[in-house]
Amino acid sequence: MGKWSKVSWLAGTSLAAVVALAGCGSGGGVVNSSNAGSGASTGASQKPMVMLVSPYGSFQNNFNPFQGQSANPGTNGFIYQPLYYFNLVGSQSYPLLATGYAWSNNNLTLTVNLRQNAKWTDGQPFTSKDVVFTFDLLKKYPAADTNAVWQQLSSVTAQGDYQVQFKFKKPNVPFANYILETDIVPEHIWASLGNPLKVTLTNWVGIGPYTLSNFTSQGYTFKANPNYYLGKPPINEILNPAYNGNDSADLALVKGQVDWGGVMIPSVESTYAKTPHNHYWYPPENVVMLYTNLKDPLLSQLPVRQAISMGIDRNVITTKGEYGYTQPASATGLIMPNNQSWLDPSLSSSQTTFQYNPQGAEKILEKAGYKKNSSGIFTAPSGQPLNFTLQVVSGWSDWDASSALISQQLKQIGINVTVQQEQYGAYMSNLQAHKYQLAMSWTNPGPTPYFLYQNMLSSTSGWNLEQYSNPTTDQALQTFASTTNTSQQQQAIYQLEQVMVKQLPSIPLFYGPYWYEYNDSHFTGWPTPNNAYVTPSPYAWPAPAVVVMNLKPVK
Repeated sequence: MGKWSKVSWLAGTSLAAVVALAGCGSGGGVVNSSNAGSGASTGASQKPMVMLVSPYGSFQNNFNPFQGQSANPGTNGFIYQPLYYFNLVGSQSYPLLATGYAWSNNNLTLTVNLRQNAKWTDGQPFTSKDVVFTFDLLKKYPAADTNAVWQQLSSVTAQGDYQVQFKFKKPNVPFANYILETDIVPEHIWASLGNPLKVTLTNWVGIGPYTLSNFTSQGYTFKANPNYYLGKPPINEILNPAYNGNDSADLALVKGQVDWGGVMIPSVESTYAKTPHNHYWYPPENVVMLYTNLKDPLLSQLPVRQAISMGIDRNVITTKGEYGYTQPASATGLIMPNNQSWLDPSLSSSQTTFQYNPQGAEKILEKAGYKKNSSGIFTAPSGQPLNFTLQVVSGWSDWDASSALISQQLKQIGINVTVQQEQYGAYMSNLQAHKYQLAMSWTNPGPTPYFLYQNMLSSTSGWNLEQYSNPTTDQALQTFASTTNTSQQQQAIYQLEQVMVKQLPSIPLFYGPYWYEYNDSHFTGWPTPNNAYVTPSPYAWPAPAVVVMNLKPVK
């Protein structure tokens, strides 16, 4: 299956998976702590929850929040927490270690108010000193500053014990996500540890809803933190067993041995959901793109990209290649229905919906002066045949199958595409060095469309794989980033939608789903399509920390 790692860098120099903060204030969501510490329902006999984030094979004893994806699941969310979390499948925002934030000074100053009842698990109070220390640590050790926050910030200062001011070098409202979703560590523990990337601790002092009660390479257990600032979690224990691969993980899910999973299950309706209490929901996470290298002399021509797009039957791709678990993407690049409120009303449905039209694709090429050669492949007026390679990761079975289908479909209209399966490391290296012609890969979205567009279309973004550059587009992105005015932001997004629809810098294919399965025999209150209160997947950290505070054990 395709797994898209959200490599985060940003704004001037880097990749980004940032989240928009379109306005002032704390947002519309709160963590539901009404179930926390609910007495009888959390007694010692309560069944532990079994959580299957992904088949890891085995675990290393690593709960260092500065080591990102190398740290074990639960490090970010259960043990350490950020100031805020922003839902990616809904509009909610969750104040965690903060209670609110506001912009001032022409959007150069972000002021964050902190909780006054939070304590570290060793009993020490959480204060603004911990926040300032964490960001100073990133400044002192730039290799740990993977989100490049100090490229944007000029200073971080405490305003008393429970308020922190972040001053920016220039207005960048969306970048506040990097600030608000940074894990905070306790100064009194980390101040003497040196380089945070080299720290190894066996007794972690955290602040989240759980502490680590035991660890082995084959699994570890979280125990509820009775002093969590939102109240004791309603689930006493959470088990994280290791699985060697998708087959064993899927079997455990089907047998009801796992309460909460985040893996793709083939034929999920007939194998998993047929059992009572087993449920799944695969909401869209990102847009999977067919990236086009715009430095290629043929792919730089709009008629070629239009013909490729029109020659792909996305309904077949999503049904056969993607197991029917997703839908064709919008031509705007918006993630539907998540971004419905951002859709430009001036765009018609025929403009936003891709149409499979092989005859129309051939006519576009013929009108542009292309002719088929003796092999049935279209040739440019310059004599170059439309022969391309399509890079994809070897072993990502759904993307591999979808790539093969694209190759077959385009061959039928006179475009020759050879699928080139690469090991993940070579694939990533080729994409970031722009050593490809066509490539299937992910996008990096947030709760507003700005982030997907900024990553893909900004001339200075590290995830601008197609090497698109347009001053007007850059200005629209800058307009969005410089203001908290929702109307102005919306107009900027409309401009970017027009770019996607009319210029087709790369080709949206389908939505990449979140994988999420749950069994409600022992716990209820799970996120559902009708109650999408938080991003539901157990790997969408720190969202699981919000989920567990909303669950109720079945008595």
